[in-house]
Amino acid sequence: MICRPSGHHQLSRVTPMAAVVFPVGAWRGGVDVALTVGLTMFVVVLIGSLVGMSLPFLLNRLRLDPATASGPLVTTISDGVGVLIYFSIASAVLSL
Repeated sequence: MICRPSGHHQLSRVTPMAAVVFPVGAWRGGVDVALTVGLTMFVVVLIGSLVGMSLPFLLNRLRLDPATASGPLVTTISDGVGVLIYFSIASAVLSL
């Protein structure tokens, strides 16, 4: 059921990726590192999808051109939020 394609296309891709990364991370760096990387992958892709989906609607509501959200703006926001998510998860899981 986790790997089944559905209407949630991004989740059907990221869940198997996180499931594959976890054992490799556990083998190479320990369970804490694997948990950090797996959770970060899952949350970053989820947040990136939400930003990419909602930003054009927000720009349209503000009477701006939604096409400007198609590339660099979504990527910049997703990358910035992704770094914050990674450090938040790493500090919580690794007790830093």
